[in-house]
Amino acid sequence: MEAIDLILTRRSVRSFSSEPVDQEEIETLLRAAMQAPSSSNSQPWQFVVISDRRMLESITEFHPFSSALRTAPIAILVCGDSRLEVGTGRWIQSCSAAAENLLLAAHARGLGGVWLGIQPEEQRIQGIKRLVELPSGVHPLALIAIGHPAGKYEAPMSHYQPDRVHYNGW
Repeated sequence: MEAIDLILTRRSVRSFSSEPVDQEEIETLLRAAMQAPSSSNSQPWQFVVISDRRMLESITEFHPFSSALRTAPIAILVCGDSRLEVGTGRWIQSCSAAAENLLLAAHARGLGGVWLGIQPEEQRIQGIKRLVELPSGVHPLALIAIGHPAGKYEAPMSHYQPDRVHYNGW
């Protein structure tokens, strides 16, 4: 699939089949995530792969929009490590690029995924920190539920809005 087609046909998948995601696929997704651009090439990311069913279910207790985890075989937590930053506060942009790469790679491999935001919601931040025992200096950004889609998903309609494009000024 051409890169532009991949981008234009990616959509959020919130319902997954029971088919597992094998370790080789997980590594491919993580390799793609780590190819993202980062501020000063600092690569300030850390990833936590969550496959334990009880852990995935427990996230729904503190994250109100995480019902996709009830069927997802895995989720990948994208974290920023401020200890690896070159410039303060830039981990969010770098890790957001990594999360998008991960979602595009999942789509390219025939998997589905959905970005479940953690930042800036304090209840979600504290809940996930406790669950996976994040060390000091490591900040959760997003949790990506991943799996084989349950059913067929159509490509999303275009989100292009020409009235939001400005050239050489507002």
